[in-house]
Amino acid sequence: MSVFWSEVQEYFPFLLTGAEVTLELSLISMVGGMVLGFLTAIGRLSKNRFIRWPLEAYVEIWRDTPLIVQLLLIYFSLPEFGIVLSGFWAGVLGLTLNLSAYLSEVYRAAIIAVDPGQKAAAISLGMSPLQVYRRLIIPQAFVACLPTQGGYFIALLKDCSLVSFISVNELLRHATIVISNTFDSMNTYLMVAVIYFCMSFTSARCVGWLERTLTPARRKKTAIKPIMSELVEEDNA
Repeated sequence: MSVFWSEVQEYFPFLLTGAEVTLELSLISMVGGMVLGFLTAIGRLSKNRFIRWPLEAYVEIWRDTPLIVQLLLIYFSLPEFGIVLSGFWAGVLGLTLNLSAYLSEVYRAAIIAVDPGQKAAAISLGMSPLQVYRRLIIPQAFVACLPTQGGYFIALLKDCSLVSFISVNELLRHATIVISNTFDSMNTYLMVAVIYFCMSFTSARCVGWLERTLTPARRKKTAIKPIMSELVEEDNA
C-alpha cells in the first residue's frame, strides 16, 4: 500500500496532464459531432435522394467499421493525398466523424418523434418551415435526446483512449509511459481507472443537471399555445 501511495504522489499529476488532453479531445469532438450529426440528420430527412443517399451511405460506413480502423486510416492514409494532420487533429477528425454518424440517427429519431400536429398548427398560423424547426421542433428534439447525448459523451471520453495508437499523448499513453518507468501496471491502471471514473461520473451529473434545468424551459418556450398567442398578437398589431 505504501508503494501505491508513493506512486500516486509521484505519477498522478503526470497522468492528469494526459487527462487534460483526453478532455480536450472529447469536448472538441463532441461539439463537432453534434453540429455535423445535426446537419446529417436534417439531410437524411430530405426528400431529395441525391442528398439523402450519400448521407445514408456515410452513416452506414462509419457506424459499421471499428473506430480504431477509422483513426488509423485517417492518420496514415491522408498524407498520401497531401493532407498531413497531427495525431491530435487526426484523432479529433476521426472521433467527430464517428460520433456524428451515431448522433445523426439520434437527432433524426428525436425530430420525427415531435408531435406532427404542432408543425401543422404552426404552419396554418403562417409560420415558415424554418421558424417551425427553430422554435418548435429543434428545442424539443434537443432536450428529448439530451440523456442519449450525455451517454455518447461519456462513451467518447473512454473511446479517446484509442488515439494513443496514433501517438497522441492522452491519458492511456501517459499510463504506458509510467508503466515503462515503474513496471507496475496494476497500480498505474488503477489510477487511470479512477481518473476515467471521475471524469465520467462528473459528466453524467452535469448532463442530469442540464436535463432538469432545460426541461421546464423547453415545455414553456416550445409549447404550441404560447407561440400561437404570440402570432395572434403580431397579427393584431
